[in-house]
Amino acid sequence: MKICMIGAGYVGLVSAACFSEFGWTVTCVDKDPQRLADMEAGKSPIYEPGLDDLLERNIKAGRIRFTGDLGPSASAADVIFLAVGTPMRRGDGHADLSYVYTAVEELAPHIRKGFKVITTKSTVPVGTSREIERRLKELAPDADFAVCSNPEFLREGSAIADFTHPDRILVGTDDPRAKAVMERLYKPLSLRQAPLIFTTRESAELAKYAANAFLAMKISFINEIADLCEQVGANVQEVANAIGKDRRIGDKFLHPGPGYGGSCFPKDVAALIRTGREHKAPVSIVEQVERVNTERKIAMASRIEQACGGSVRGKTVGVLGVTFKPNTDDMRDAPSLVVVPMLQERGATVRAYDPQGEKHGGPLLPGTVWCKDAVDAVKGADVLVILTEWNEFRALDLDAVKAAMPGRLIVDLRNVLDPVVARAAGFTYESIGRV
Repeated sequence: MKICMIGAGYVGLVSAACFSEFGWTVTCVDKDPQRLADMEAGKSPIYEPGLDDLLERNIKAGRIRFTGDLGPSASAADVIFLAVGTPMRRGDGHADLSYVYTAVEELAPHIRKGFKVITTKSTVPVGTSREIERRLKELAPDADFAVCSNPEFLREGSAIADFTHPDRILVGTDDPRAKAVMERLYKPLSLRQAPLIFTTRESAELAKYAANAFLAMKISFINEIADLCEQVGANVQEVANAIGKDRRIGDKFLHPGPGYGGSCFPKDVAALIRTGREHKAPVSIVEQVERVNTERKIAMASRIEQACGGSVRGKTVGVLGVTFKPNTDDMRDAPSLVVVPMLQERGATVRAYDPQGEKHGGPLLPGTVWCKDAVDAVKGADVLVILTEWNEFRALDLDAVKAAMPGRLIVDLRNVLDPVVARAAGFTYESIGRV
């Protein structure tokens, strides 16, 4: 089976690498010459654990290649994936489909050889697959093809494991030939008992948005419960553990913090809200989730300020973690992009360390002093703030921190440290939802 992956961003590159690991022949098409050169050398342009090794192995085996020329790879492919970006559109919150439709226009001249299955991997609003089909029929009326929806459910930081051991594989199609092709494509995972679910295209497209909105809702829910815990003397981790044991609820995404971010939740929540309004079926719960999350990030800066006695003016704040989550270099909608500038605007000097965040975080957080490690970040600091729960912060050497840091205040916005240990080390320790 031959696969053409249009777009070598996060979704496209991870998917392409994993398909090649199955033994399929994959060609990644991208317009960025530097990105292509990096990938051809076996170097991933994104940080994702295990991806470099996967690329190197399959490049050597000849199962994956990279090109800027769409024509030959699309013409030879059995399955063509659209994995281009669908960022949030300015002004109305809807998904920007300009990259998708540009790819469709460029693809149309190259699908006239044999039956093609054209599949959207990008997260797209309901109805997009049918619109792609309509456009292709106009542009290539003599072509034999079917358009499917095959949304991804990959978590940054564990994307390879999510792809190779999925909870489910979702395919939206009403074409029997396309169904047979997709069954063959995912046969290596079906042999591992991964559920392969076929639905209509509309159901598949909506399911992607609904899944992310529901997970975002769980995050906002536990954040508000954490605030309540602080007021009544409860421990949010004990509450989350208790309700998470209920199989109807589950224990995932019940970890309080400074709000959700990343490439998916913010834009997918906004797009679902817009879709609901357009179809006169408003998703009012999801609208509230979006508002709560925005306010959450702002409140975290105020929380730090209050912990510092009501003002951070003239103080040095050591920040650990700026990416939206650990095991990624992704800064999109990270809480740090709200918290750090607010601290700076209120007169603080911010020293920051993140294992992968400086490359993309540097241009987004001007005025920040970037440090080589956690202890370096707290040199001369009045307060230590933990914004991202990288594993190395869980084993923080508090004696070394104490020696480097004149202040004795830790504000842990991810609950990674043990309150008893931190206080025994001589720190005033504040966390989320724990008294």
